[in-house]
Amino acid sequence: MNERSHKEYQSHSEYQSDAIRSEKTIKDILIVGGGTAGWMAAAALSHVYKNRQCRIRLVESDQIGTVGVGEATIPVIQKFNQMLGIDENDFIKHTQGTFKLGIQFVNWGRIGNSYVHPFGPYGMSMGYLSFYHYWLRHAAAGKTVDPGEYSIAIQAALRGRFMPPAKMPNSPLSQISYAYHFDAGLYAKYLRNFAEARDVERIEGEIEQVKLREENGFIDKVILKNGQALSAQLFIDCTGFRGLLIEKAMNTGYDDWTHWLPCDTAVAVPSSNISAPLPYTRSTAHAAGWQWKIPLQHRTGNGHVFCSKYMSDEQAKKILLDNIEGDVLAEPRFIRFKTGMRRKFWNKNCVAMGLASGFLEPLESTSIHLIQSSISKLIALLPMAEIDPTVIEKYNELLTSEFTYVRDFIILHYKVSQRTDSEFWNYRRHMQVPESLQKKLDLYHASGRLFRDNNELFDEVSWFAVMQGQGLRARDYHPLADQIEAAEFQRIMQEIKSVISRAADAMPSHADYIAKHCSAHNFLKEAMQMQSA
Repeated sequence: MNERSHKEYQSHSEYQSDAIRSEKTIKDILIVGGGTAGWMAAAALSHVYKNRQCRIRLVESDQIGTVGVGEATIPVIQKFNQMLGIDENDFIKHTQGTFKLGIQFVNWGRIGNSYVHPFGPYGMSMGYLSFYHYWLRHAAAGKTVDPGEYSIAIQAALRGRFMPPAKMPNSPLSQISYAYHFDAGLYAKYLRNFAEARDVERIEGEIEQVKLREENGFIDKVILKNGQALSAQLFIDCTGFRGLLIEKAMNTGYDDWTHWLPCDTAVAVPSSNISAPLPYTRSTAHAAGWQWKIPLQHRTGNGHVFCSKYMSDEQAKKILLDNIEGDVLAEPRFIRFKTGMRRKFWNKNCVAMGLASGFLEPLESTSIHLIQSSISKLIALLPMAEIDPTVIEKYNELLTSEFTYVRDFIILHYKVSQRTDSEFWNYRRHMQVPESLQKKLDLYHASGRLFRDNNELFDEVSWFAVMQGQGLRARDYHPLADQIEAAEFQRIMQEIKSVISRAADAMPSHADYIAKHCSAHNFLKEAMQMQSA
């Protein structure tokens, strides 16, 4: 074979190889259900498949509402938006968003107490150990300084200030970490526009029937009420609590966690703003649950999560309405749920996301993160047309760990509360918790040590913030924290606190930052002027 013939043969072989591989790849994905979960999935998949031939469709019905109370997030959502190439200021304008530096917990340790779980670290680097070990030494010496005084996020939040991290390596301003508050409905709309611009096809319709293949139990097609049949190779179930595909059709099963997280109802209502939005979420504990307050540019999101075993709907609604600032803008809406997760997040050719995959109280704003995590893991494990069971097994293993770690962190808030004022709180303080959580509690209480297991979502700083904030005290601290001589140690601790305070004072107000960079009011005003021109 001459050189030319060899090159032609090689080129032809490569073409055949590419063609064969192309035949083996997923070419048809159907997302069932819209809302935040559906449109996040559509946006991400349309982005990663932008150079490949894969049809992505989403079917949803305007007649079916979405839960839409998940308006607070955690910092990793920045990675999702950045992956899509979304401009932050544009996104904030379109979603009436604000910025979030952490969560303030009121009345969780005891009635009258409050603390902030911050994003980002405490203090500054002092050597080998995380800063909280040095703070524990400080506290053991009889100092009663609040650890929040060593957090730039907490000090900025309580002052109503915000800015993105500055490129100043030795300044606390370089350590700023933040997330967002936004209108979940507007975020879904924003992502819908993004996805449809990348050829995602939206189909209006309501599912009447799900047909399974007799030979293997895979989903063959979904049939709409208008008779239209939609087939696909991979189905993504974003149908909310109903779990129309993953549960009603496939009987996947559900692990019920209500014995650890017994709150089963939320009542939600928006209210008007009476002041500039604060750069943090507020969670206020009540007799049988807790109330959220989420500030947006155009309104405030409010809700009361409670346990129906200990409180009636009317009592819960009254508590919510009695503790709202501003005018109520709609009729309070009740949402019923059961905490837990699907026994399989991915079953055959169906992947459940969002509320269809499980539900954990939005106490630490993890609902949207769990959607994001589901999407990123699916992208990492995108199957071929012939779905390999080992891929499904790995996906389920990863998501099970994710849900379990988040579950333990949420249970922590109830377990370490010092409240004794109601039957609900007495039960929560004395209940038996998962072994994985009990080991963490025992280790910290005995030695002040915290470890991040298997890259779990919440790091040592988060665990410390909640444990210390709610009254769990470590009996000891890491011996290496004693390496610094006492007088020098006190000087350093005082200097760090002073530097953080000055840095927080130097930041612009949250309201001023939004007005300058991403005001929805200014954006809407400009849009109306353009329309009238």
